[in-house]
Amino acid sequence: MSTPPPNPYTQPQYPQQQYPQYPQQGYAPQPQYQQPYPGQGGPAYGWGAPPPPPPQKNQGPKIALITLACIAGVFALSWFGNNVVGGGGSGGSSSSGSFPVAEYQLTLPQTLLDGKYKLTGDLSEKGQDGLAGTSEANMRDAKAVVAQYTSQSETGALVISGGYGRIKDPDEARTKILKGAGESDGSTIAVPAKDFTPAGSEVTISCQVLTTEQTGGGTTTLPMCAWADGNTNAAVALTNARIAKQTPEEVDLKAVAEATLKVREETRKPIN
Repeated sequence: MSTPPPNPYTQPQYPQQQYPQYPQQGYAPQPQYQQPYPGQGGPAYGWGAPPPPPPQKNQGPKIALITLACIAGVFALSWFGNNVVGGGGSGGSSSSGSFPVAEYQLTLPQTLLDGKYKLTGDLSEKGQDGLAGTSEANMRDAKAVVAQYTSQSETGALVISGGYGRIKDPDEARTKILKGAGESDGSTIAVPAKDFTPAGSEVTISCQVLTTEQTGGGTTTLPMCAWADGNTNAAVALTNARIAKQTPEEVDLKAVAEATLKVREETRKPIN
């Protein structure tokens, strides 16, 4: 006697343990469903893990640069008035001199360094608010200039923080604007200020390197240079993804000084 064929209706088409364990939501499981139900792991379904999400681009350098630019901008808002405008009398050969005539101002062009950096934020109004009630021992008729510029070509950030008016002691103003930056919360002067006189210029540019604490731990390298004359005084923080990862001693301060002199030429304009 031949054996009858097996009844196809007595065997499930899929092993029972391979069906997903859905919460009681009032609907039947759908075999074409490929993603794990919220709160459940894909491998528990028996269908294998879902494909991993596409990798995200490394945003670390970009976020770090934005943070650096914000820190540099806060520098001017928090200490420019007390450390620069209210200075005078203790340093520089002109401390006993008179206040000069206002002939130059600082402007904020749409681009800096021959178009490489574009203006992305103007905080001058907030900086001006920070000058309210400060002493005029070293600077009179002060107007704050604070702005952030960014470069897409090299993931870079440039921040100019300072002001213009009538400065009695430029040497002291240049020294104090850098000293104040190093005393800001989360910042440490890693390389003390050095003076540079770029070729073809008689302007003294003082430069230092700071390390700044980053959210989540670690520090970032931030070079900063400053100039001061009878009318204008500003610090320039210039960084990019490469500089941010350097040790403070590796930073080419001479190059940053030359860039700062160029920023001075592009922002310092006669008062009409």
